[in-house]
Amino acid sequence: MSNDNHEESFIRKYIFSIDHKWIGIQYGVTSMLFLLFGFVLMMIMRYQLAYNTNTGLEKDIISPDMYNALGAMHGTIMVFLGVVPMVVGAFGNYLVPLQVGAPDMAFPKLNMASYWTYFVGGVVMLASFFVPDQLPAHSGWTSYVPLATLSSGPGQTFWLVGMIFLITSSLLGSTNIIVTIFQLRVPGLTWMRLPFFIWAQLVTSFLLLLAFPPLEAAGIFQLLDRVAGTHFFDPYMGGSVLLYQHLFWFLAHPEVYVLILPALGIVAEVIANNIRKPLWGYKSMVYSSVWLGFMSFIVWAHHMFLTGMGTTMSSFFMITTMIISIPSVIILSSLFLSLWGGSIRFNTPMLFALSFLPMFGIGGLTGLPLGLATADIHLHDTYYVIGHFHYVVAPGTIFAIFAGIYFWFPKITGKTMNEILGKIHFYGSFVCMNGIFMPMFLQGLTGLSRRMANGGYDYAHAKDVLYLNEIMSISAFALFVFQLFFIFNFFWTIFRKKYETESDTNPWKATTIEWTETTSPPLGHGNFEVIPKVYRGPYEYSVEGHSKDYYPQTEE
Repeated sequence: MSNDNHEESFIRKYIFSIDHKWIGIQYGVTSMLFLLFGFVLMMIMRYQLAYNTNTGLEKDIISPDMYNALGAMHGTIMVFLGVVPMVVGAFGNYLVPLQVGAPDMAFPKLNMASYWTYFVGGVVMLASFFVPDQLPAHSGWTSYVPLATLSSGPGQTFWLVGMIFLITSSLLGSTNIIVTIFQLRVPGLTWMRLPFFIWAQLVTSFLLLLAFPPLEAAGIFQLLDRVAGTHFFDPYMGGSVLLYQHLFWFLAHPEVYVLILPALGIVAEVIANNIRKPLWGYKSMVYSSVWLGFMSFIVWAHHMFLTGMGTTMSSFFMITTMIISIPSVIILSSLFLSLWGGSIRFNTPMLFALSFLPMFGIGGLTGLPLGLATADIHLHDTYYVIGHFHYVVAPGTIFAIFAGIYFWFPKITGKTMNEILGKIHFYGSFVCMNGIFMPMFLQGLTGLSRRMANGGYDYAHAKDVLYLNEIMSISAFALFVFQLFFIFNFFWTIFRKKYETESDTNPWKATTIEWTETTSPPLGHGNFEVIPKVYRGPYEYSVEGHSKDYYPQTEE
């Protein structure tokens, strides 16, 4: 079914490609570079917090204003330029058509436009670092008004323009994924035969499509307030400060599930393959993911308990916040129960997938007190919040990303990454991640506020926990060292000669279409020589009476 009937130029094939696989690789490489840059910003901030014990601002390693700017850009880069483009743009683009048996995305040119819109948005946002004698955006990654509208310099304007491009990119990409899943599934691939990864991408795409427009509107309004003299968020001129917060958090809480649902989809694929048995409660996981997506739209105001909302509204959002934990628990429990009785293979992708489960569990459970107004009064804007969020995103979602990279790397390149280097990367990262974020809970419980350039040195209640800053910073520096093992493994595997033992198209003995019906790496634009046909579910491992311990979806 390949449609490569003519030779494409280098620029057309590799730069402005309309092949979903190459666009997925573009997203993946670009997002990894942004993640690395955001990681470097974090290390600068951690060096400041660990080794600046002086109260005199002239002795700071970086100025408080620069610290705030790095904090704002770190959060924005890691979420909007790193993790989301990776889990949706890279994994979604590359794998969704392959797993549903499609020759490409439904709208290939729209797909190309989504990547380049994302790229331009990232470049514009990073350009704020290079404005002479000015700081990048330093109004926090939430860009709260009135601080954001009153801040001097072009940094905040660059941030807003970049964010508008990034949102537009997400809207284009999510539309493409939805249409592809609905319209391009191969014969026999019914809804309950879809891999859980596809369900996760589908729900995530709907979240992006429905939740991002309010934030784009908020960004445009804030941009007009800064450059055109409007007053959408100016309370002295009839505007509303709280309106911006509502628009922001209406996206920002579904954004948490934009990060975590694709991660759960990746982990489900890796675990199912490495336990050699079907996932426990597949249908429950599917229904829970849809329920999770719906509920994510009616919990946003638990971020705003301190704005003075009435008890009725506070009670409503407390109840919905508790309810939304149920589908997350169901999915996590299903993955834990799937392990029971499995013939587990402890390879590198499986180690990352297994560690995701307790790390995401810690992140989720520590979020429950923040959903209660009475507890949130004391914990809001402390390091407790930072610890909670990062357990979901860092040892949570990023571990899932690593699991996915190690798992699908043979599909993309035809080569398997080195297991010894992979396990060094895993064990080192696991220890260091907990060394960074676990102490944050202790600091937060003492009332230590976040976003302080001197780490809380001026506050008496922080004295007993200040030593933790050095522990967290050393862990962060060590984490960087362990990422070098991954980087070396990644490029060494790409450039080394292919082993004969790695010539197998399906090295993991998986059951889904992308492994059984395509070569590794896949064919050119078109993916399949013959349209596949699906006869069974995605995780039929260890089927009684079958000659092999796996039963491909496309095998009669």
